[in-house]
Amino acid sequence: MTRKEELDALLARIRACRICRDAPLSHPLPHEPRPVVAASTTARILIASQAPGTKVHASGLPFDDASGDRLREWLAVSRQEFYDPALIAIAPMGFCFPGQDAHGSDLPPRRECAPAWRAPLLDLMPQVDLVLAVGGYAQKWHLGNLRKDSLSETVRAWDAISRATENPKVIPLPHPSWRNTAWIRKNPWFETELLTFLRQAVRMRFPPS
Repeated sequence: MTRKEELDALLARIRACRICRDAPLSHPLPHEPRPVVAASTTARILIASQAPGTKVHASGLPFDDASGDRLREWLAVSRQEFYDPALIAIAPMGFCFPGQDAHGSDLPPRRECAPAWRAPLLDLMPQVDLVLAVGGYAQKWHLGNLRKDSLSETVRAWDAISRATENPKVIPLPHPSWRNTAWIRKNPWFETELLTFLRQAVRMRFPPS
């Protein structure tokens, strides 16, 4: 079996996964699971995000919302490029929408997901050499001891982190939610320095046009 065939088989198992409903570590998922993931044996970029929201749960398309528009702007990629799994893999820490709390905020990623699927998925994508760790959960998994005490401190340390990581290089990012607009305004280096570096890192991993 080729690596592509192995990956396709794994993706089929992930999309059929019902572990958070049928064998949960805590309360079962209160709705039908809909795992959302995009991967290939050619993508050199992996977006490691948190978990799908309500709109993504409805469409099955990752980042199919306003935060996706902002993330694509950060990366300076077109919608077509973003949704081409041959170029960009997208694997959240929790593949399914986790539901919301009493205040209407999304719950954390399900604890069952990453331990069950993340290592096998990454093992079949050794070509990935750039990981965009979006949010604290992805940063905890992909950065380990390089993660700082807060998300802001971790993102602020992006240059040191990118230099300390290789194969894959990891770049920490805040969530592209519009709720983080005030944070971005207070930290102008994010756009002038980090995004400049990020866009170059992304573009150099695309095939020549």
